[in-house]
Amino acid sequence: MVVRKQKKVTKYRGSKTHGCGSMKKRRGAGHRGGRGRAGSGKRGDAKKPSYWKEKPSKGFHSQHVAPSTINVGHLDSILETLLTQGKASEKAGVFTINLDAIKVSKLLGGGIVRKKIELTVEAASPKALEKISSLGGKVTQTATLSTPAEKSEDVDVAEKVEKTEKAENKKTTEATETVVSDE
Repeated sequence: MVVRKQKKVTKYRGSKTHGCGSMKKRRGAGHRGGRGRAGSGKRGDAKKPSYWKEKPSKGFHSQHVAPSTINVGHLDSILETLLTQGKASEKAGVFTINLDAIKVSKLLGGGIVRKKIELTVEAASPKALEKISSLGGKVTQTATLSTPAEKSEDVDVAEKVEKTEKAENKKTTEATETVVSDE
């Protein structure tokens, strides 16, 4: 016959850890990997819950778009490709290209030019103009792009002119006041 024993109730009086091993295992959230969303870095391969998705970035978004550029040396090297694609034409050894067709807005002067080229582009650097014109080529600019440095220089010059004009006006008014007071 089975004897039914009463279950022993453990009071843990005098026990330091109450049957849970070392004290440090029960101390703080470090043993459990942190609180809340903490500790997920160790399980990077697991799929994160949907509320952990990346939040959209906030703040300032510059409206200034940098011009798309190409160096004259690179342009010289891709001329044959542009001819086969129909984006350039050749007549009597002169290549004619509209850089808007290849979505380029500024021509830069890096590299070496070996062919005579006639270009149409929004803007070109002085070095690029010099290199192309040295071989008898021609660059037609549809617009002039100014760099932020050039704009700031223009502003600085305008401010200096205003300051000097104000200083001159102040001197003339002071001079007339002294003349009037002397009389």
